[in-house]
Amino acid sequence: MSTRTENTADEPVIESRDQLLEPMQRGEKPRLEWRIGTEHEKFVFRREDHRAPSYDEPGGIRDILLALKEYGWEPVFEGDNIIAMAGEDGTVSLEPAGQLELSGAPLVSLHQTCAETGRHLTQVKAIGEKLGIGFLGLGMWPDKARSDLPIMPKGRYKIMTEHMPKVGDLGLDMMLRTCTIQVNLDYSSEADMVKKFRVGLALQPLATALFANSPFTEGKPNGFLSYRSHIWSDTDPARTGMLPFVFEDGFGYERWADYMLDVPMYFVFRDGKYINAAGHSFRDFMKGELSVLPGEKPTMSDWTDHMSTAFPEVRLKSFLEMRGADGGPWSRICALPAFWVGLLYDQTALDAAWDLVKDWSMEEREALRNAVPKLALDAPIPGGGTLGDIAPEVLKIAHNGLAARGQLNGSGDNETGFLSPLMEIAQRRKVPAQDLLDRYHGEWGGSTDPIYKYSL
Repeated sequence: MSTRTENTADEPVIESRDQLLEPMQRGEKPRLEWRIGTEHEKFVFRREDHRAPSYDEPGGIRDILLALKEYGWEPVFEGDNIIAMAGEDGTVSLEPAGQLELSGAPLVSLHQTCAETGRHLTQVKAIGEKLGIGFLGLGMWPDKARSDLPIMPKGRYKIMTEHMPKVGDLGLDMMLRTCTIQVNLDYSSEADMVKKFRVGLALQPLATALFANSPFTEGKPNGFLSYRSHIWSDTDPARTGMLPFVFEDGFGYERWADYMLDVPMYFVFRDGKYINAAGHSFRDFMKGELSVLPGEKPTMSDWTDHMSTAFPEVRLKSFLEMRGADGGPWSRICALPAFWVGLLYDQTALDAAWDLVKDWSMEEREALRNAVPKLALDAPIPGGGTLGDIAPEVLKIAHNGLAARGQLNGSGDNETGFLSPLMEIAQRRKVPAQDLLDRYHGEWGGSTDPIYKYSL
């Protein structure tokens, strides 16, 4: 989630609706300037007892962040609390229950992305060795109840924690018990954004299936392969989902701004603090009628903040965010951007991907999205068959797209190798969660404790 550190008092206020389109318009870039931004979260646990450490205990989350100074990272504060570390590789921040996230820098190639990931994991693992800490790449805590988990001292999390139970039953699970991998990608124009958004939404269930990695809740199988994905279906219907309007004629920046205006607010950031505006209307804010800040109008930073509080399967800000994947190990962190870059950053691949899904109805897309958390690659697709049937075809499109990009490393290899973990999953038709369940019912003897041996 976003890390906000600056005030907006000196910024000009938003006076017209046209200003709301500026972040999206500003995101347009020529192809040569397209970049790849990868975000990945991991669970933090104490090796001695698998407990999730609190923020301020010795060797806890704050100490882990501070230890990154050894590698050139600089602290980011909210009040007196360190909430992130900033460096050349992006930002390392804390999620609501202490999950550690790298929001990576915008990079040219997947080779750079995977090297960035490797540097980050090497650093935190070295810190973990000193502090008795391990890191786990999964979509959901395998054994922790909500009550087992700490809450990090970040203003927006306090507001969200109070608001979530009012709008859904699983929002607190989303905040406290899940981890994801996400990739942020560019577009050249409004039309390019629209096509990428549509392909991203239609094929997000396939990404969810290939990365499904959250089959346990509180030490037992939960009946899902991606319980993290299921959680989003009962988090907050006003800010989640498959967004039918994206597939309607006329979709573009204006329609996205309308959607965001319909999303209820969470907060306003002023004087280094978050003001609770949960459930209030940004439209009222634009009229100077926000009850928690009477007479005050929003700035562009307020709008940027607000745009970060919608959580659909694909999200538009000044770039597109692909949000469907469970957390996982190093190889799959690199595989997610490979999947989406291959599909979306080559025009021939993008056209081929759209041809594959363009005739699906909205009802069929919704049905697929709803089936995937339990069935993964066995989820039925429009026209017959399953996701497992089209996975090799989609991965071939992505492979060809990566090959066409011609981004080579020092050894002369292109980017297609980063798809290998997904190719193997598609060939076996067995997703990571199913492998975990096999171990649970077999060698692990009905326990999730051994999962910690598979830490990052």
